[in-house]
Amino acid sequence: MKIKTYILLSLLVVSGIALAQDVKLKGADLLFEMRAYKQAAKSYETQKRTKKVLQNLADSYYYTTDLDDAIKTYKELFDNYGDNIDNEYNFRFAQALKGIKNYDEADVYLSRYYNQPINTNAFIEKNEELTPHEFELKQFVNENSTSDFGLSFYNDSTVVFASARSSDNPAYSWNDLPYLNLYTATLNDSIVLKDIKPFSENINSSTHESNAVFTKDGKTMFFNRTNPQRKRTDNERIAHIKIYKAELVDGDWTNITPLPFTSDSYSTEHPALSKDEKTLYFASDMPGSMGSFDIYKVTINDDETYGEPVNLGPTINTIHREQFPFVSELNVLYFSSIGHQGYGGLDIFRSNILNDGFDEPENLGSSINSSLDDFSYVLRNSYDQGYISSNRTGTDRLFGFFRKINPTTRYQVEGVVKDKNTKQLLPNSLVTLFDEAGEVIDEVFVGDDAYYLFKIEPNKKYKVRGKIKDYIAEDVEFSTDSEGRVQHNLNLTLESFDDAEERIRENKKGYLQIQLDKIFFDFDKANIREDAAKILDVLVDLMKKYPSMEVEVSAHTDARGDDDFNLGLSMRRAASTLEYLVSQGIQRNRLKSVGYGETQPLNRCVDEGICSEKDYDINRRCEFTILY
Repeated sequence: MKIKTYILLSLLVVSGIALAQDVKLKGADLLFEMRAYKQAAKSYETQKRTKKVLQNLADSYYYTTDLDDAIKTYKELFDNYGDNIDNEYNFRFAQALKGIKNYDEADVYLSRYYNQPINTNAFIEKNEELTPHEFELKQFVNENSTSDFGLSFYNDSTVVFASARSSDNPAYSWNDLPYLNLYTATLNDSIVLKDIKPFSENINSSTHESNAVFTKDGKTMFFNRTNPQRKRTDNERIAHIKIYKAELVDGDWTNITPLPFTSDSYSTEHPALSKDEKTLYFASDMPGSMGSFDIYKVTINDDETYGEPVNLGPTINTIHREQFPFVSELNVLYFSSIGHQGYGGLDIFRSNILNDGFDEPENLGSSINSSLDDFSYVLRNSYDQGYISSNRTGTDRLFGFFRKINPTTRYQVEGVVKDKNTKQLLPNSLVTLFDEAGEVIDEVFVGDDAYYLFKIEPNKKYKVRGKIKDYIAEDVEFSTDSEGRVQHNLNLTLESFDDAEERIRENKKGYLQIQLDKIFFDFDKANIREDAAKILDVLVDLMKKYPSMEVEVSAHTDARGDDDFNLGLSMRRAASTLEYLVSQGIQRNRLKSVGYGETQPLNRCVDEGICSEKDYDINRRCEFTILY
């Protein structure tokens, strides 16, 4: 009887232990589902190390940047269950390894994940050669900082940023830090925040607020706010994030409303405004995203309504996270990504905004990106000074940066200017470098060696133009691609107008003139007759063929009659001819009209009564001389 009682008690103890373990495991799973990763990790550490426990424990370490424990646990997971693990664990294990700069081992798992060879060290070596800029970073001097990020400018000296510094806020279960609020500060040094105080109590709430952005007039702001209630999404219970808009009315932030495309079923976050403030960029995991978070844009209409959100597409977005967009004054999109090849964690990238989309994103390099998360890039007035956020020191911190040209980068275009037919050098030619929008970046008059050189940047489109008097301008378009073609040797070969066109000839004074049939005017008149218009149309066609050609239109009379009358008549006829050319689509700034009267005869008929009508007629003419 005693033996049976002992066995029964033992079974009850074992069952109780198993039940307790099961309750603890369910509690750990619930914490993980709610993204309470710090607490989940502590709970999982006491559980039997099954496949699921190892997966969730490793992820809990990973998501709280406890990389050493994450790597150790991922390794155990792969050692025990490597043949039966979801592919995403290859990616996260690789990112954890990249976080401690173990790139060789990380590449093993990235190669498995992408099913193709990945060589991070080769990427880094190549990127360091091609990155056009170097960044000098300094961490902010900031008292009472626990976790600060997402700095933006409210005006020239006042900034707004998110911080977990308030001990009055409850702890956030993800990382056991207080909930985020927005704060204002004066930035009177590049990395020193003064007079830090909470932002408007109308904006800060009992949940997270972050990533504020302001219109230039300071009267409208957009910001993140986390929903107070969690919603089940797949296997998680998530408090999604919405973008809110607020308006400054009589000194108070009011009319605080979520944007119409936000939802309780997905997140919209990290608002950024275009230069003209007509487009809002943001990150979202809304339906239709390529994976995790993508970057979107939406039109802000004149009536303050919004268009439909547009995904920026596969050039920018990957199946992993793209977040924290920022658009510069030069229409360049900066954003952070863990999906494009990088140094580890979120890296900062840039891409030029083009008419038909975006060019290939460019990693900004190791002087600004670390092996952990780098994000929330923003510029301050000067294009070479700005701010980022990074968790490279263990928690989110603000950093200032100064940018300068990378002296090791060899991005350049060079060449010489030659005559197309004679192959002779053309000293004193003007060579101009244009950007894709047609704006002049740089220009130079070449010397005796006819050589030019311009520094350029990667992932951009350019045009080089060579031009000199009496020659047809030559344009050459090119781009600096993402595969490292940084040096371009473009010799410009210009053809002279008289070589290209039979009707263009050099006169006795060495000037090139366009030979047209003679233009007749009615007696004492300056209007263009129908027969003259047909002749001038030949010149119109020629000038449209050569858009760089500039022409002087000159009119001449014979020596008969009053000198002043003849001068005035020639000026009116030259001006009338110019106006006709303009009416046919030739730009006025390409033309010049001059009336010479009887001052430039072509023969000896310089006085009345000494020549025949035929000889006087030679001097009554219009001439078209090429100026450039």
